[in-house]
Amino acid sequence: MLDRNSLAQNSLARYAVIGNPIAHSKSPAIHREFAEQTGQRLTYEALLAPLDDFAGAWQRFRDAGGKGANVTVPFKEQAWALSQQRTHRAELAGAVNTLSIAANGELLGDNTDGIGLVCDITVNAGWSLAGKRILMLGAGGAARGVIQPLLAAGAAQIVVANRTLAKAQTLAQIFAGEGDVQALELSALGQIAQPFDVLINATSASLQGESLDLPASVHHAASAAYDMMYGSETPFLRWAAAQGLTRRRDGAGMLVEQAAEAFFIWRGVRPSTENLLLAMRQEPK
Repeated sequence: MLDRNSLAQNSLARYAVIGNPIAHSKSPAIHREFAEQTGQRLTYEALLAPLDDFAGAWQRFRDAGGKGANVTVPFKEQAWALSQQRTHRAELAGAVNTLSIAANGELLGDNTDGIGLVCDITVNAGWSLAGKRILMLGAGGAARGVIQPLLAAGAAQIVVANRTLAKAQTLAQIFAGEGDVQALELSALGQIAQPFDVLINATSASLQGESLDLPASVHHAASAAYDMMYGSETPFLRWAAAQGLTRRRDGAGMLVEQAAEAFFIWRGVRPSTENLLLAMRQEPK
């Protein structure tokens, strides 16, 4: 016979974040905070999936009552391929970070990274994107995941600068139908005649502690600098500070806002992020 605690646990909706590695993930703490704040009855756990069996890990979780999951590295592309339905933004992103069950029982893939970035920039930071020229540093999955929402938010142009020009050109082609997206080799940035309004670092340089050698001509006095990596003292943001740019922001808000969007997709309730983000920014680095 099941005891009262077991029955209560079984009645809770189950969600998870799936990745490898996964122990470092802040997602369980974030979603538990959202659940407590909104009065939603659910559990949220971190699941370590075998590198060669993401599909099996998801299916076992679903068979055990899982209602949805966040997906992190290195499984976002596999989640995209596994999804039987995909949102427009996920289709273009080529990656899925949020899985849910559609009304017909099919697996629905979405990507909330871009909307999380846009929300953090426009709502939390209060920077306008409408009519702005954006320099996107990097042409990998992080950049691809956010271009469509940035254009949908009104960006006039996005220039993707990458060490390998061909990768930037591929992104420009993918998003040609969404807006003005141009490709540029990173070494050619010094030839740009007009500075950018918003600079976004989507490279892995900050994770590796590397600085980007950028010419001062890419920015003007009021340009904003955003690093998609989490950490207020990233090399990119230190460079921006040295350039005298006062509008600087790391990716902590993007992390929280993409989680809030996933929570809304699953539960139909949009949690407040203000207090959680404030607490995260007060954590010792």
